[in-house]
Amino acid sequence: MSTDTGVSLPSYEEDQGSKLIRKAKEAPFVPVGIAGFAAIVAYGLYKLKSRGNTKMSIHLIHMRVAAQGFVVGAMTVAFFFFRYGLFHVSGILGKT
Repeated sequence: MSTDTGVSLPSYEEDQGSKLIRKAKEAPFVPVGIAGFAAIVAYGLYKLKSRGNTKMSIHLIHMRVAAQGFVVGAMTVAFFFFRYGLFHVSGILGKT
């Protein structure tokens, strides 16, 4: 007696690269937020050695606030783009 129903789950069939590309096409501001977050953290770590008399905790707090601010800003821009249909008007996503 077989229990196979012939139903396949598409999330398990695609690899990580194709899943990331698909998700980036569905929500293009997510990769922008991730890239901005990574860039701000990288810049903060680069400037870590030349922070002067600033305490380490203060430097890390400033870096965290800047990174979170960038991500929240990207989410806000994405919200207004999707809310007011600027993607469809400008043709970025194509005709749907």
